[in-house]
Amino acid sequence: MTQSFVTSNFRLIFALASCLALPIAIRAQSAGCAVMSTGPGASLNGFVPFNSSSLWNLEISKAAVDPNSGNIIQFIGPTTTLHPDFGSGEYAGSTIGIPYQVEADTQPRVNIHLGAYADESDPGPASVPRNALIEGYPNPGNGDRHVLVLEKKDCWLYELYDAQLNSDGTWNAASAALWDLLGNDQRPYTWTSADAAGLPIFPGLVRYDEVSSGAVKHAFRYTLPTTREAFVLPATHWASSETNPDAPPMGMRLRLKASVDVSGFSQTNQVILTALKKYGMFLADNGSGIFLSGAPDNRWNNDDLSALKNLTAADFEVVKMDTIYTPATVPTGPPPVIQSFTAKPSSISAGTSVQLCWAVKDSEYNIIDPTLGAVRGDSAVVKPTHTTTYLLIATNQFGRSSRSVTVTVKNPYCPTG
Repeated sequence: MTQSFVTSNFRLIFALASCLALPIAIRAQSAGCAVMSTGPGASLNGFVPFNSSSLWNLEISKAAVDPNSGNIIQFIGPTTTLHPDFGSGEYAGSTIGIPYQVEADTQPRVNIHLGAYADESDPGPASVPRNALIEGYPNPGNGDRHVLVLEKKDCWLYELYDAQLNSDGTWNAASAALWDLLGNDQRPYTWTSADAAGLPIFPGLVRYDEVSSGAVKHAFRYTLPTTREAFVLPATHWASSETNPDAPPMGMRLRLKASVDVSGFSQTNQVILTALKKYGMFLADNGSGIFLSGAPDNRWNNDDLSALKNLTAADFEVVKMDTIYTPATVPTGPPPVIQSFTAKPSSISAGTSVQLCWAVKDSEYNIIDPTLGAVRGDSAVVKPTHTTTYLLIATNQFGRSSRSVTVTVKNPYCPTG
């Protein structure tokens, strides 16, 4: 009995010690984002979102052409022109492109109140400030109203669709998606994101800081007016009822043909076109034909960018697609398994620290709601001021699991008898 008691206590002490040591490992893991500047349209200073295994960062210049490429290009329309959907200045009172910003370590996480796509969104507070730029600013209007915020401290990306700021600093959004900038996550199969295809938006933007550096090392994002009721990874969602096999599925990658001579374009455009040859662009949403997404920046030369319109769909080819998922072939599998979620201690006086610890299997990312939001590792410290139930939400490509734990806070100001 003594040996069993000692062993069990040793295990408990070891587990607590492991929890307490994790912040060092987490800081080391998040160090990749430390090079980023902060502010609207800030330079990432060479940091490329997602790891090397991400399809966004895969060079496909020598990949095979899809057997159905010719038919798909015909469906798109061979004379459809490439259109840079970004630039400097304003059009009809709105900036041109999808803005983003990088927030410093001091930015607190605030609540996001979810609307139409709440069941396919990531709950929990996010580092979205009051002054977050809404797509179309200074007059966002009734468009997609995307908000893209990169969190420098822990290397997360928050993306909102149909974002509306509330007077208390919280936000309303039709959908919200969380992305680990150090990982290679995908949404659960058939889930949307802040983008129709279930893709992240930010990694697919043409950004001035990258182009001016002389090289882009990832794929871009584009739209088409008609898409298929199907998707190919990294997309996870369709937004159409079109079943024609020649219609492009969400996530389809177009590549500028190697034979296209880009030497007559400006240096800026050559950087963009070289990336389209090496990495291509992913179909991300329904919209205008071959509109190439980018971030607004007053350093763009709109007249120069307009030269990209000399290219047409006939100058592109479809990179060989892996499995094309339709409603009849969507993969299924088990969601994450939450093996434990505990609070130590579970009953406290106000202002006392509590260690939340969890063990999760087969999860791509975890969220704790309220207060914390996205978390790394397997522990975190909270200081609840009132009795609070914390919900751990674990997500993988097949779905989501959750488990709760309640911390009881005794009111230190209650009068005693």
